[in-house]
Amino acid sequence: MAWPSGDRRRPPWLIGPATLLMFLVLAVSAEDIFLDWHVTLDTNIKPDQPVIAINGLFPGPLLNGTTDDVFHVNVFNQMDEPLLITWNGIQQRLNSWQDGVSGTNCPILPGENWSYMFQFKDQIGTFSYFPSLNFQKAGGAFGPIRINNRPVIQVPFPKPEAEFDLLIGDWYDRSFKDVRSMMSTNLMAYNSTPDKILMNGKAAYSALPTEAHESFTVAKGKTYRIRISNVGTAWSFNFRIQKHKMVLVETEGSYTNQITLDSLDVHVGQSYSVLVTADQNASDYYMVASPKMFNASDVTRFGIGVLHYDKSTTPPNGSLPRGPDPFNQKFSIHQAQSIRWNLTTGAARPNPQGTFNVHNVTLSQTFILRASIAEINGLPQFTVNNVSYLAPDTPLKLADQFLNGSGVYKLDEFSTNSSNFKTVRGVFVASGKHKGWIELVFHNDLEGMDAWHLDGFGFYVVGFGTGKWSQKSRSKYNLHDPVVRSTVQVYPGGWTAVYAYLDNPGMWNLRSQHLKNWYLGEELYLRVYDADPNPAKEKPAPNNLLLCGEFAPFAPPTPVVPPPPLQPSPPAPGASSAQSLQTAAGFHIAIICIVATFFQISRSSSHFL
Repeated sequence: MAWPSGDRRRPPWLIGPATLLMFLVLAVSAEDIFLDWHVTLDTNIKPDQPVIAINGLFPGPLLNGTTDDVFHVNVFNQMDEPLLITWNGIQQRLNSWQDGVSGTNCPILPGENWSYMFQFKDQIGTFSYFPSLNFQKAGGAFGPIRINNRPVIQVPFPKPEAEFDLLIGDWYDRSFKDVRSMMSTNLMAYNSTPDKILMNGKAAYSALPTEAHESFTVAKGKTYRIRISNVGTAWSFNFRIQKHKMVLVETEGSYTNQITLDSLDVHVGQSYSVLVTADQNASDYYMVASPKMFNASDVTRFGIGVLHYDKSTTPPNGSLPRGPDPFNQKFSIHQAQSIRWNLTTGAARPNPQGTFNVHNVTLSQTFILRASIAEINGLPQFTVNNVSYLAPDTPLKLADQFLNGSGVYKLDEFSTNSSNFKTVRGVFVASGKHKGWIELVFHNDLEGMDAWHLDGFGFYVVGFGTGKWSQKSRSKYNLHDPVVRSTVQVYPGGWTAVYAYLDNPGMWNLRSQHLKNWYLGEELYLRVYDADPNPAKEKPAPNNLLLCGEFAPFAPPTPVVPPPPLQPSPPAPGASSAQSLQTAAGFHIAIICIVATFFQISRSSSHFL
């Protein structure tokens, strides 16, 4: 068995008895968790507009599990438009069928339901979920994800007294449908800004007293873990707590070297864990999130909550805690560069995180991806290398599996290291070399911040820079302890470089996390292909696969009425959660294959008619 370059793990035959026993314990500890989610457009929840709620909640319910747990999430779409939920940062190992984006899944139509089944395979940490279609994230349906360590793996800090999930995001006063409808104008597409920042869906403390604000209750002398996610659409923010320090310990599934901060920049789509000790006098203190690259004096846009000591009888007083200059990129870049990977601690596995590193990797591919804007056919678009993504009616993964992509997309049609000569709309799908190292260089030619995300993988953030990237820029990379995450910021007029090891075959979305950019075309797909049909290499299509596009006329009806809330039978003795994920698609998939063959024969025959 060959280990990838840079992997210094011991071969399995050198594992000792104690370690082997630990692996056996880990192998049987996963659970199956079953959830029903009813997604509605709720007109009774504040603030200001109808929001997309899950089971009547805004934000949605916590998805809370442990490494290797398997989630069965049955999503009932009770809205008036199609829906998909994507699990931001969950790697969906060998299983892009569950990724919940337009390139992998047919949408759940109004009045219908579909069950996701995915595993928290080899992951820990703080993440979020949100809707991926039709600008719906601006209306809600986002929520927190926690992946807890298995008990046998030690967390690299003392157990906190409690944990809080803090979803912070910008918000429009208009409904997401109204904002979406205005994206066809240059003013809204390029220059509009959100109206405010919400904390866990709640208005600022300084707003009208009739509106609820977020508050966390703490006991003096105790330490708490706050899991912070930026679930917004456009604004990076700086987060701080009046008179309190924060110790950064984790980001998107990676334990970090612990650093003490007065404030923390969190960019769109990113998640962090910080420890906060209640070491001040019993009182109430402001928690503040202020937008980056925006006028710091306009406090009406700030998100403001309260850290409440349980013995306090005093409301927050004094001025809001000041943050760094929101236009000071040097501060933000320096902080980003200080966030380093903890090489010595275990995480999802007992071996240290730093066992698998990028000290001496050999790159197989380099993509240089330049984000910019363009007007195409009279409409504003965002582009990658002058290509604005055009989503086909048939999901790429479905076409890839049953039509070999024919008639839906052309693999490697567009360049991944230079801009297309002509600005176009197209289905941008690029090849990723299976089990090869890829270097992704993101250029930001936009006027504001950007943030890029890769589904299916964590990547090593090796460098930030200003101006134009060149091969000489690699001399400044951090190859010793770059943090591993799945969303990274790119500063205006600058570049960010990451490395990823493409060991997860599938069709993976590579996108801007900024909603307008994504909605208007700043994305592509990375096809990582393994020709081996062994389901241990890549899982087959699920037996409840939804059909659309080329296959729509042959789609079987999906029940509209929710099934009775019966718990599925437990697996047979000795069966594992991992085995349940490898169930063959059976008769349903056989029918699809017959249909796919029919399409291919029909296309071939048409040349002779």
